[in-house]
Amino acid sequence: MFWRYWTASTVSRFGDEVTRVALPLIAVVALHATALQVGLITAAGYVAWLVVGLPAGVLVHRLPLRGTQVTMDLVRGVAVASVPVAGAFGVLGLPQLVVVALLVGLAGVVFDVGNSTFLPSIVAKEQLTARNSLLSGTSAATELAGPSLGGVLVQLLGGAVSMVLDAVSYLVSALLLRSLPRAEPPPGGRPGVGIREQIREGWHYVTRHPVLGPCAADATAVNFVCGGLMALTPVFLVRTLDAPAAAVGALMATGGLGSLVGAALTPRLVARIGSGGALRWSALVASLFVFLLPAAGPGWATLVFAVGNAGFSAGVVVTSIVTRTHRQTQTPPELLPRVMATVRFVSWGAIPVGALAAGAASTAWGSRTALLLLAVASLASPAILLAGPIRRLRDLA
Repeated sequence: MFWRYWTASTVSRFGDEVTRVALPLIAVVALHATALQVGLITAAGYVAWLVVGLPAGVLVHRLPLRGTQVTMDLVRGVAVASVPVAGAFGVLGLPQLVVVALLVGLAGVVFDVGNSTFLPSIVAKEQLTARNSLLSGTSAATELAGPSLGGVLVQLLGGAVSMVLDAVSYLVSALLLRSLPRAEPPPGGRPGVGIREQIREGWHYVTRHPVLGPCAADATAVNFVCGGLMALTPVFLVRTLDAPAAAVGALMATGGLGSLVGAALTPRLVARIGSGGALRWSALVASLFVFLLPAAGPGWATLVFAVGNAGFSAGVVVTSIVTRTHRQTQTPPELLPRVMATVRFVSWGAIPVGALAAGAASTAWGSRTALLLLAVASLASPAILLAGPIRRLRDLA
């Protein structure tokens, strides 16, 4: 059962990574979008967490889990498929790209909360760190291959046509998930408790927890920077470093390489210095590597960007695995969907804010200065962890 779950996630994520490059490149190359407009597309993809992030945890409780995941895959597939269709008729515009990003984001919110809730039901507690590392490593591999392929496809076939691959990936994922047995919903909360009260319970559990609270704040700081990088990277590479579309894909794929290394090292780091130590050191390392990004230049100097991107991604994936595993193992099962939704509502909600802030900063002062400001902002992540009780913990549990 786990391997079908893993295959469906892998296929879907591979298509996601192609689109992650194709969508902003369509805007930059074909529609001549500004940095702020690219930021708007990025923001639309993640603003869904602010809109339905909290109710998603309750919905996962109340709807059939397998059917919900299949439906969300199909919604995303149809939305993405509309881009090449509009391109073929010559009517593709920026508003459609924003709407597509929004629809994919809305469906992705419910899908991701369901996936995070489903995993502990098919994996033994003592195997969660290893399985989460495998999933993160697989995600990193798709981050490595997907953007490279996306950049090549955009250059050879055009951005709209390249998104056909993503539409097909969602269909394949839906078919694989449909073949799984019906998943039992998580244990319910107290009878008669309404949606608002259920949301409040999940919110209070996270914000009042001595470990989950700071971890959620750290993830929020990290995702603010990630959102900014999503908006700035295509503009910086194409217009400041004069990189062709294929090279943009390869440079963005270095994040996948770093994530792959980080995912592979996480179990060893946790065993050697504890989950608390791994969390603190990875946050600090990730922040330091961000300062390499604005130092990159054209030609061979783009390798500086590649190193910075890989190092930042490696640190981020370690923090993600450690904190996700802690939430899955320490949260009561009846609260897990709401806790997952609460953390992602707060942390992923920072992505559109970071994207819009970075786009505005780039418009005002240029993309290189905006990247430097993001590097300074990244220092908030280790500062949060060192300011609270986590600084004294070898292991988060």
